[in-house]
Amino acid sequence: MTQATGLRERKKAATRLALHEAALRLAAEDGFDHLTVEAIADAANVSRRTFFNYFSGKEEAIAYGDAVRLARLVQLVREQPADDPPWTALSRVADQLIAEGYADPDPAWLAQRRRLRAHPALAAQQIAAYATVERELAAELAARLPGPDAELRSRVLAATYLTTLRVAIQYWTDHPDSSIRDMVHTALATAAPAPDR
Repeated sequence: MTQATGLRERKKAATRLALHEAALRLAAEDGFDHLTVEAIADAANVSRRTFFNYFSGKEEAIAYGDAVRLARLVQLVREQPADDPPWTALSRVADQLIAEGYADPDPAWLAQRRRLRAHPALAAQQIAAYATVERELAAELAARLPGPDAELRSRVLAATYLTTLRVAIQYWTDHPDSSIRDMVHTALATAAPAPDR
């Protein structure tokens, strides 16, 4: 990668992040229903056209942080030892994600997530993001599973894992005085497949 390409990619990443943060802040201040693409673009000091170079709409701009965390999840799974049982690898990844993204949550961020997560348009965006990652995660898990039914089992495993994480994190968002690590561990233990899986 040339230095110019690296700088261009960093500028793009900074613009995408600025749009995401502006969308979150404005949605928290004025409510999601009053949020407009124009207001997001103005707050990030870019044009509306630039906004649409990065996001298809305000829902995607708000959900960008979740999409980044989900992409990181798949990356972390790829980095796990290939001979680890799938659920062991997934549990280790959950610990890493918690350490990276939830170790010291800002109370304002938690309040913001509670307000925004109930909006139907954002729920649809989150479901779409999880469905995309579920396919990628299932492909990674299929290589770790033996047998002719590995593809089906990997899809069930990926769906179970992602749903378990989502539920545990949402529960913790409502009960932030509890340990997110403990909640995720309890949820993963509850959903764990039989030992031979």
